[in-house]
Amino acid sequence: MKVRFRFAKLGRVRWTSHRDVARMWERALRRAALPLSYRGGFSPHPQLSFGLALPTGCESLAEYLDVAFDAEVEADELPGLLESHMPEGVSVTAAARLEVGAASLQEEVTSCTWIVDVPGVEMDEVARSVERAMAAESLPLHRERKGRRLLDDLRPSVLSLHTVADEPGVCRIEADLATRPRGVRPSELAEALGLELGPARRTHQWIERSGSRCEPLAVAASPVVLGCAS
Repeated sequence: MKVRFRFAKLGRVRWTSHRDVARMWERALRRAALPLSYRGGFSPHPQLSFGLALPTGCESLAEYLDVAFDAEVEADELPGLLESHMPEGVSVTAAARLEVGAASLQEEVTSCTWIVDVPGVEMDEVARSVERAMAAESLPLHRERKGRRLLDDLRPSVLSLHTVADEPGVCRIEADLATRPRGVRPSELAEALGLELGPARRTHQWIERSGSRCEPLAVAASPVVLGCAS
């Protein structure tokens, strides 16, 4: 059977790389003595399949991981079982059984929602930058790709953008960014906006189907998911 996990990554642990997070999960699953399914080969590894990589230095409330098991496990008991084996800042918030044939996270997720701090800038100035970006026909940005410096247009990937003032004196931007044909990092959005952005947190990953969108696994998960949960 396969189980989809949702987890948060907050605080100092945000500076760990995607590869380090994979090691954390492998270690926690082994310490919990769960019946993991292993890939064959000279050096067998547990069958773990992560969603979109989180840029180093960013926090997240919505990271996902699919894990294969060789025996039946009680999915709803796994968050509590694994929590004590996770480092400070990594919290397992949901787990649900994944039906056979469900598409992978990499295939399904089409966009992400980000909240990004904008320190030291007045709200009106940030709002003007956001308005200019949304009204622009293109947002050119240079990217390195296979050793070559290429000019890309970020505008098609910026689905929505607006300011948020949920704390006195703190200005934030909420951005919905597409993941295809290539994802947009908060640092790239900052360059396109001409702003010096602060800490960024991914709050949602989205799957779009038939004109509506849902999360791969909601925090209040149902026992079985078909690749997304409403």
